[in-house]
Amino acid sequence: MTVPVAILAGGLATRMKPITESMPKSLLDVHGKPFIARQLECLAERGAHRVTVCIGHLGSMIRESVGDGSRFGLSVRYSDEGGTLLGTGGALKKALPLLGEKFLVLYGDSLLECDYEAVEASFLHSGKTGLMTVYRNEDLFDASNVLFADGRIRVYDKKRRTRGMRHIDYGLGGLSARAFDAIPEGGQVDLAVIYQNLLEQDDLAGFEVFQRFYEIGSPAGLAETRRYFEMKETRR
Repeated sequence: MTVPVAILAGGLATRMKPITESMPKSLLDVHGKPFIARQLECLAERGAHRVTVCIGHLGSMIRESVGDGSRFGLSVRYSDEGGTLLGTGGALKKALPLLGEKFLVLYGDSLLECDYEAVEASFLHSGKTGLMTVYRNEDLFDASNVLFADGRIRVYDKKRRTRGMRHIDYGLGGLSARAFDAIPEGGQVDLAVIYQNLLEQDDLAGFEVFQRFYEIGSPAGLAETRRYFEMKETRR
């Protein structure tokens, strides 16, 4: 991979309280390892080299756990939101000096075992400011929020869902720095809003993936992810 990867790991993780009052979600144990270690191993195995972790709530604990990333075969740097959380989009805006002109981004509670090099290639060749990966979910793992047809994202909306939505925002995207031009320094904005704005401007590419996602953003998701790794590593 030629572009860096941003991991959004600065949120308060309110659905996982009380444990996340004293530990960031990224450090929750998943079958003997912090979740972020699972993410970084996945990225390294799929060709990533440079990672920027966007930290906020209890972020110093993530920095201490991961360090410079060398034990994962990665170069890891950090962008700290400080005392005021900026939202996922605002956090990326602040991290742009570390990320450069183009990058991939994933959420800090998602394990995505897809082909990152294929996603990167599709993004770079699309000519679009952004790319969203989508997965045909059929409301199975969470509520579907994307209408995807003929290789294009037609509708994306987390709040107003329609019967035609079969896919879900998979959690991995590609973005150019210019996607954040309208956001003031220190501005608060959600990444979903940036994606929606790009879609309205016909400036958002779509890429369908077929490997399911795992997540630790809910107690049920964390339990399932732990079972997945337990079964996976027992078979080795």
